[in-house]
Amino acid sequence: MTTTTEAEPEAPEERRRWVPSSLEVLCLVLVLALVFRTPLTEFFNVPELRTGSTIFVAVCVQALPFLVFGVLLSGLIAAYVPMSALRKALPRRSALAVPVAGVAGMALPGCECASVPLSRRLMQQGVAPAAALTFLLAAPAVNPIVLVSTAVAFPGEPLMVLARFLGSFLTAVVMGWLWLRLGKAEWIAERALRRHEPKAGDSKFTIFTETARHDLVEAGGFLVLGGVTSAALHVLVPGSWMTSLGGQLVLGVIVMALLAVILALCSEADAFVVASLSMLPLLPRLVFLVVGPAVDVKLIAMQAGAFGRPFAVRFAPLTFVVAILCAVGAGLVVFGGFR
Repeated sequence: MTTTTEAEPEAPEERRRWVPSSLEVLCLVLVLALVFRTPLTEFFNVPELRTGSTIFVAVCVQALPFLVFGVLLSGLIAAYVPMSALRKALPRRSALAVPVAGVAGMALPGCECASVPLSRRLMQQGVAPAAALTFLLAAPAVNPIVLVSTAVAFPGEPLMVLARFLGSFLTAVVMGWLWLRLGKAEWIAERALRRHEPKAGDSKFTIFTETARHDLVEAGGFLVLGGVTSAALHVLVPGSWMTSLGGQLVLGVIVMALLAVILALCSEADAFVVASLSMLPLLPRLVFLVVGPAVDVKLIAMQAGAFGRPFAVRFAPLTFVVAILCAVGAGLVVFGGFR
């Protein structure tokens, strides 16, 4: 005797919930802004808010071209540069690869925003993390554009260019060697080391565009976060504090190092800003120029996004201390004392 089982009734199709896309949300925000334009203008007509928004836009506008340059270069490396070529370009011994990577940073005109996605791509292509991190710190600080802008900003102090180069280069190399000795692989997020393998049949141009798009979207969000933090903190720092630091060298060094982290200026523009602070000695201003490209709020945010939070919370504070020490040491040697 055979038994037959009745077919189970098909479950009714679940209603698909409507989820607005990002474009629809943007259109709604723009429509609301136009409708309530007058009350919004009156509500946001606050001097501090206007200053903060100006600083936020300035930080993002300054950094965005170099960020785009960095992700384009990152895409070119992923698509057209074989992994073996990158490994052959550096010495096999990581201790020697670190200073070579620092010298390589001199050839890349860019800022810290461009170096983050590029250094991550170097890791994904098989370059030792210590060498990639050395390149990350050297590229925005010792390239020709930065050195020329420093010379233009300090026309009466040509030694400032040499002092900045030595302080920044030493910071990059020392941090690379410290990573070799103290760094651990688990501090870097697995996604930062995982290479995005191209799909079968993808052309090199497709790999280039997809890699650049991925890096730009990911790094751009953290750039905005860093810009917001920089703008908020910039408004909270009273301008009258600067004039009281002229005769206090040690305090001036500490304050200028902290301001370099907070203000998050682009390395191509920071020399012109600090050159206007003529009430301060040269040494605190040199510390500002060395610390800024190595560690600031937007760079910390971008490093956390690219390499993970465990990496950023260890790498940034150590870089801050090393940059101050290297800047002070370079200043004492080049300037011949406290100036």
